[in-house]
Amino acid sequence: MKRQLEPHQLIERSILTKYRKELWGPFVYAVKFYELIQPGDKIAVCISGGKDSMLMAKLMQELHRHSNIPFEVVYLVMDPGYNEINRQKIESNAELLHVPITVFETNIFDVANNSEKSPCYLCARMRRGHLYSKAKELGCNKIALGHHFNDVIETTVMGMFFGAQLQGMMPKLHSTNFEGMELIRPMYCIHEDDIIAWKRYNELDFIQCACRFTENCSICDNGGGGSKRQEVKTLLRRLKRDNPDIEKSIFNSIHKVSLDTMPGYKRKGELHTFLETYYDTEQS
Repeated sequence: MKRQLEPHQLIERSILTKYRKELWGPFVYAVKFYELIQPGDKIAVCISGGKDSMLMAKLMQELHRHSNIPFEVVYLVMDPGYNEINRQKIESNAELLHVPITVFETNIFDVANNSEKSPCYLCARMRRGHLYSKAKELGCNKIALGHHFNDVIETTVMGMFFGAQLQGMMPKLHSTNFEGMELIRPMYCIHEDDIIAWKRYNELDFIQCACRFTENCSICDNGGGGSKRQEVKTLLRRLKRDNPDIEKSIFNSIHKVSLDTMPGYKRKGELHTFLETYYDTEQS
């Protein structure tokens, strides 16, 4: 008789077989191309409970099992003040997927809610800081976040349209506040549509937006309406009808920035102008 696979084993198989080209391949490519993992790393895989971070956890789990590179992983869940339903959903999904999570509590939602500044901005900064701090406490030298291909191009377009800057989202970066710590984005090359397809194929139900301020998901980035990110998502979807490769073009463009054609640029926070070197070269 054929051994019947457990639910988590079927989910793992779908990553390596049915969605190998869409998920596993781009994941491994990003890890290798951007040199995201080195021997001896101890990585805190940060799980928010959404589809992206939960898939990242499974991808990292498979890589840890099969990679020739020796590294350690911790599956880290920060509770910023989730309601009971969201907290339970995260824990039950982790159990279903056989992801051994480490949960720690914070009061981020309470602090952000009582701030005069934008609660979303403050919440995001505090989340990152708490994740770095806990990861370092656990002996990790890296944190992994679940940003994907669409996050990269949407962030680029948002920066141009609403921030008056040409700014990408890096596949990895050094922490400026936690010495020796790095942030990596191993899902950098995975498309969101493929994540959704994998989720639906396995009939998985993840939390969409755990934010206390937008629990109905009407205006948050992970939801369906109102936010600047959602505006950009809608715009790109429309443009894609006429140009199917538009997302790929935006993604490739941030890998091939021609500084020689830029009148100005920033380097380590300092603004530079083309005039600094303009007179050093002969006119063509």
